[in-house]
Amino acid sequence: MLTRKVLVTSALPYANGPIHLGHLVEYIQTDIWVRFQKQRGVRCYYVCADDTHGTPIMLRADREGITPEALIERIGKEHLADFIEFGVAFDNYHSTHSEENKVFSSLIYTRLRDAGHISSRTITQAYDPVKEMFLPDRFIKGECPKCGAKDQYGDSCEACGATYSPTELKNAVSAISGEKPIEKESVHYFFNLADFTDMLTDWTTAGHLQTEVSNKLAEWLAGGLQQWDISRDAPYFGFEIPDAPGKYFYVWLDAPIGYMASFKNLCDREGLDFNEFWGKDSDAELYHFIGKDIIYFHALFWPAMLHGAHLRTPTAIFAHGFLTVNGEKMSKSRGTFITARTYLEHLNPEYLRYYFAAKLGAGVDDIDLNFDDFSQRVNSDLVGKVVNIASRCSGFIAKRFSGLLSGHCAEPELFAAFIIANASVADYFETREFGKAMREIMALADKANQYIDEKKPWLLAKEEGKEQELHEVCTMGINLFRLLAAYLKPVLPVLAGAAESFLNIGPQAWVADMQPLLNHRINEFKPLMTRVDADKITAIVEASKENLEKTIDGPRAKQFEPIADTIDFNDFAKLDLRIAKITKASHVEGSDKLLQLTVDIGDETRNIFSGIKSAYQPEELEGRLTLVIANLAPRKMRFGVSEGMVLAAGPGEQEIWLLSPDDGAVAGMRVK
Repeated sequence: MLTRKVLVTSALPYANGPIHLGHLVEYIQTDIWVRFQKQRGVRCYYVCADDTHGTPIMLRADREGITPEALIERIGKEHLADFIEFGVAFDNYHSTHSEENKVFSSLIYTRLRDAGHISSRTITQAYDPVKEMFLPDRFIKGECPKCGAKDQYGDSCEACGATYSPTELKNAVSAISGEKPIEKESVHYFFNLADFTDMLTDWTTAGHLQTEVSNKLAEWLAGGLQQWDISRDAPYFGFEIPDAPGKYFYVWLDAPIGYMASFKNLCDREGLDFNEFWGKDSDAELYHFIGKDIIYFHALFWPAMLHGAHLRTPTAIFAHGFLTVNGEKMSKSRGTFITARTYLEHLNPEYLRYYFAAKLGAGVDDIDLNFDDFSQRVNSDLVGKVVNIASRCSGFIAKRFSGLLSGHCAEPELFAAFIIANASVADYFETREFGKAMREIMALADKANQYIDEKKPWLLAKEEGKEQELHEVCTMGINLFRLLAAYLKPVLPVLAGAAESFLNIGPQAWVADMQPLLNHRINEFKPLMTRVDADKITAIVEASKENLEKTIDGPRAKQFEPIADTIDFNDFAKLDLRIAKITKASHVEGSDKLLQLTVDIGDETRNIFSGIKSAYQPEELEGRLTLVIANLAPRKMRFGVSEGMVLAAGPGEQEIWLLSPDDGAVAGMRVK
């Protein structure tokens, strides 16, 4: 076990906004796994960095009247402060805007170029003549060419769901300057991902990925891999491509290279051997923890880049699901889009660490933060079970025995049972089945409390001649608490540290070889954790709503626009609204907005493209009933023909809700 060499990363947070609770699922999950490895004596390093390049960073800095460098320095400090307070213990936290990252980005690019995996061609893009910059699709606005809705982005319409190219927008303007964009040609550089089809087919099926992720990648591989545009034109905040003046690496090229850069920064500081972990023949283990939304970049582009540059590929990539709050996607209007800082202003961060651990498994399923369940679990498990053991026994040890534990272990079999459990708990931690680990640890806590309940030290303290038994029972309780604190140490490092101070011991390693504390003096017990205050949760929700009121801009501001021109009732009566059953749903290759739906409207099925990808996964939709406009004229889109419209409501992004019929509705019914 001690010979393992492990390097672990989490995805890099973008330096354009605060850390929120959805982000923290990943960093807490990774930190728990790393702390477990270190507690068992594994040589393990955990590195991360801020993802700092790209057009949004450049434009935000311009709006604030500061340099991009000043912006990312400020955001980086805010991110790291949040992580530290949540107990996320990086061995190094760096920035992609670093000399190390520039060197490695250039190295990987030139190796790929020299091996023939980079090509170039001229493409036509929208260009802002005032700002003198090429415009990404999301920075162009105009009228939808399909339905005429105003103020739509350059890639898709939020009103009707149509997708199109920016050149098709009517009355298009730059979202930056307000000027009408022009078309302009530019040479771009592409990574020929298809060159690595065979390599990726083997790598994605060789056990490096979770089964469900591997299966999804098989679908993408079967559809054929496309060239990846890795260049952007000046002005752009990033690294200039070595042999292409005025051309910059697209942010997604240098972002994962930031893992290498951060580790190199650590190596230079601590005298570590970089090639021992990143060389092509490295025997070290390399793990990436990521969200399921960035699998394509990490499990296709990234291993292909590394392989083509003669570097090692990851040992495994661990993807996790999204966070929902109270059963729904995080919502600013409901006050459940909660930043890390807002949470920290009201609640103990270790509450959230434990709650996430109790919910996390090894798969990519979403997890839900239910505030009622959150309070109940923390109050019952941590306060009512674990901390309560020390509280119940420490007073007797302090008052009756001057803080000295007994010299005799009264229940060696019970102590041994707690030690034996380390094998299964360790296996759960190792395989990221944290929820199962928490259940087993709490089962042990139940056994400890049951032992104390059966022995009733509060009654022993009142009986003559029971002094020794009281001493041994309370000593046993303290020792069982010690084991529980050691088991929970990867999850609750602050509580574990406070427990070590109370127990008057050094940092606890893994439980496997522990012996009971006997004839040992403990310190005065102080409350280790208090119950969740419901008022604090209410305050978090209200504070999150207030943050929304102060920061409404962009798409969310549209809800305050004037009502559109009125229509005649006869126009509305022309709509044929039908109940439809979604029989199949799938992603649309090349679209960030659309899902392709096959819907049953009773007497036939229809193919509909719907712009709801940001709010739903395909598997959530199959079998669901919804409302469609059945007599909408078919629209030819670049992905195919759409034969209707699914009705949905909401401000956009993750807040889109399909309109659902009442119970008892069946496919084909007309809605009047």
